Amino acid sequence: MQLFKCQHCAQVLYFENTICEKCGRKLGYLPDLGTMSATDPDGANWIALANPERRYRFCANWELNACNWMVDAEDGETYCFACRHNRTIPDISVPERQIAWEKLEEAKRRLFYSIIKLKLPAPTVSSGDDEPLVFDFLDDPPDASGPRVLTGHDSGVITISLKEADDAVREASRTAMGEPYRTLLGHFRHEVGHYYWDKLVRDGGALESFRAVFGDETADYGEALTRHYEQGAPADWRFSFVSSYATMHPWEDWAETWAHYLHIVDTLEMAGAFGITIDPDVSDDPELVTEIAFDPHRVRRVETLIDAWLPLTYAVNCLNRSMGQPDLYPFVIPPKVVEKMSYIHRLIHAVKR
Repeated sequence: MQLFKCQHCAQVLYFENTICEKCGRKLGYLPDLGTMSATDPDGANWIALANPERRYRFCANWELNACNWMVDAEDGETYCFACRHNRTIPDISVPERQIAWEKLEEAKRRLFYSIIKLKLPAPTVSSGDDEPLVFDFLDDPPDASGPRVLTGHDSGVITISLKEADDAVREASRTAMGEPYRTLLGHFRHEVGHYYWDKLVRDGGALESFRAVFGDETADYGEALTRHYEQGAPADWRFSFVSSYATMHPWEDWAETWAHYLHIVDTLEMAGAFGITIDPDVSDDPELVTEIAFDPHRVRRVETLIDAWLPLTYAVNCLNRSMGQPDLYPFVIPPKVVEKMSYIHRLIHAVKR
């Protein structure tokens, strides 16, 4: 993620901003240019100061306080690039559901920022693709005896349970399941990993190479799930997996590793935007030193990412502890996981541009 700047008054802007706090101009994100822009009204359209030669409209969900992205006024689209992938949204006549939906959309926009930057395919229903990427944001039925909504992926449809937007509920689930980390953005990144397994591995002719790195995905998923929740992860899982859940099945190993790859790329870009350099005075150990002066979306080797990521996480974890907070990144990346991330990195960058 980047930092942005108001084109009118030079105020620093963040990805979720909707109004410049200094000059008061409405802000919109231009996915075609990858920048946040101050705007001026122009009849039914808007002038984006980042690209004043063209006219834009705000996404239809802007009217519902659920989006800050813009669309070209001439392309005929009502929704922005991210919102046009929605298939189902909750009943927002209930205020609590409106708030939860806004949180889901905020996380989803960060996901789509990465999809765009990495130039990954993201077909919509109208594209004619056999397996478009769509989202269902669903709430549990009012009758407690009815089936609960489960977050997951199935044939291009990513379902996110609305209750995951409730911080207290999500934290209770994290604690009950013994997870070190559970966020809305993490859910989006994990579930879209399953979608891109279909696109890049299954449909990309990469099954054999995948199995050589992650294992045989034809193993019965139901049996693997039952075994995982009855027996837990193997005692030595930390030597080969990024999380205990990744041990459950090769599909979950891929999705967990994919999510962490996106965590790393996005966070390193933000660290670079802040000009962060890590160089502790107490040690000359090169593993504790980094200068993040590269675009993590464009590096050729995943090791470049990892060599910067480890010193950064050492530093931010210590900062969190200084505030009495848990580690920001409570994970270890062993060499086997680096190998898996390298595989994902190569597949992403092999996509035809």
